[in-house]
Amino acid sequence: MKIVITAPSGKMGKLLVREALKRKNDFEIVGAVGNPSKDYIGKDISVAAKSDFVGANIYADIDEIIDKCDGVVDFSMVDVSMKVLDSCIRHKKPLMLGTTGFSEEQEMKIKEASKSIAISESHNTSKAVNLIYKIVEEMTKTIGKDSDIDIIDYHDNKKLDAPSGTGKVIGSIVAKNLGVDLKEKQKFGRSGKGERKENEITFHSIRSGNISSSHTVIFGMDGERIELTHHSYDFGTFAKGGLDCLLYLKDKKPGMYSSIECLGL
Repeated sequence: MKIVITAPSGKMGKLLVREALKRKNDFEIVGAVGNPSKDYIGKDISVAAKSDFVGANIYADIDEIIDKCDGVVDFSMVDVSMKVLDSCIRHKKPLMLGTTGFSEEQEMKIKEASKSIAISESHNTSKAVNLIYKIVEEMTKTIGKDSDIDIIDYHDNKKLDAPSGTGKVIGSIVAKNLGVDLKEKQKFGRSGKGERKENEITFHSIRSGNISSSHTVIFGMDGERIELTHHSYDFGTFAKGGLDCLLYLKDKKPGMYSSIECLGL
């Protein structure tokens, strides 16, 4: 599959380049899209990704390279991602979208785009985290009505959005299976006085140092509790999953494909 990778100098972009180079039977990197103001524009992707030689250059505008690819993988920034989305729509290319922090309006645009192209929008492409999603669904169906449910996400101090995209997905799974509106039941942290309300879904976000990505879901019941936790020690797992999702989208009909489906879970 011929692919374009955005933000090759970013944390995830570098990992995507390195992982794709390992999987030459699956992927050929035909180009990357970077910040137009950087001096790596026009140079080999390896200059930005600090990787082995790629044999493909970095472009300032995705429209310069998108016709040569079979799909795009994007883990960048919201404004960049929306430009990438527009280009993928125009050129009918599948998009694996791993960026987080979109507004409601932008999410609606992404959903609308899935009528024209194949998209997988995933806030976490780890197979283990997607398994967590399925476990949370089952636990909510089974004991959710009898539990106080808290979602805690831990990230480094450079992460921009809170709660995390993964935390929001977990919250939406909980709300759906409780049969409640997440917007009405969500709470962010606790302060002051007052008892917890029924079916309240509470988010807590920790942003500290270079702490690795972790998520914990607590189901607190009378006399007992269950804590479900995932720790990520290597962001390479997200790069592997992101590429797996993009590979799944090749030749797929327009639609929104969940990471659970793309990862074979």
